[in-house]
Amino acid sequence: MWYHKPVINEELLQHLPNLKIVANSGVGIDHLDLNLLASYGVKVSNTPFVVSTDTADLGMALMLASSRRLVEGYQIAVSPDTEYFPADWLGAEVSGATLGIVGMGTIGYKVAERAKAFEMKILYHNRNQRNKEEESAVGAIYCKKIDDLLQQSDFVLLSVNLTPQTHKLIGKRELELMKPTATLINISRGLVVDQDALVEALQNKVIKAAALDVTYPEPLPRDHPLLKLKNVIITPHIGSATKKTRRLMMENMTESIQAGLAGLPVPNEVL
Repeated sequence: MWYHKPVINEELLQHLPNLKIVANSGVGIDHLDLNLLASYGVKVSNTPFVVSTDTADLGMALMLASSRRLVEGYQIAVSPDTEYFPADWLGAEVSGATLGIVGMGTIGYKVAERAKAFEMKILYHNRNQRNKEEESAVGAIYCKKIDDLLQQSDFVLLSVNLTPQTHKLIGKRELELMKPTATLINISRGLVVDQDALVEALQNKVIKAAALDVTYPEPLPRDHPLLKLKNVIITPHIGSATKKTRRLMMENMTESIQAGLAGLPVPNEVL
């Protein structure tokens, strides 16, 4: 089943004694209890590599759209009330700005490759430092402490897996460390950010803006305050949503399922 998936809990597993594999689309597996599945002898796979290019593209798109206020600009351009374009309606520069990437995995590194073409200064925070050759290739500087990255960055982009360690990684304290002119971009999982703290920071101009491909829940309630703020762009979790990538995801899942059923090594098995 694609998209409309059952909750995989003990009750379901007890009713599926022949289940051999759960093939997950995308990278994130935070919705799966890996220990529970393993206790039933069920393998798990995901599709971590095919989604990285499109998700990195979306990260850059959100950065550009937010900085140049594309959504607001479109609304001005098409509004029946517009008689002239305001001369003092200005965005912020991306080229030459400082980008802080939290989570320099496959997706984060691809964002850095794109940011290099915009002549951005690139900082990153990660559990492990990349090797010098990889850092040099994109001109990235490692920040061992996330606080250093937050304080220096014009754009903070989140590209981490959701784990107990990254749950609400960005909260009130972290937002207050950011520049008042900074933008937060989230292409990972909604729960990586304390959403209530983010609303407060945006309303009180603690930070300038946010561009989010992910929220919690998804979609947000229609009366949620994030939907009413002009300094927020929200997209419907479309990081991997291109025709080519979704087809490749399906092919990867099918390969994993066939291997799992045949008792062979599972491509992209999550251990």
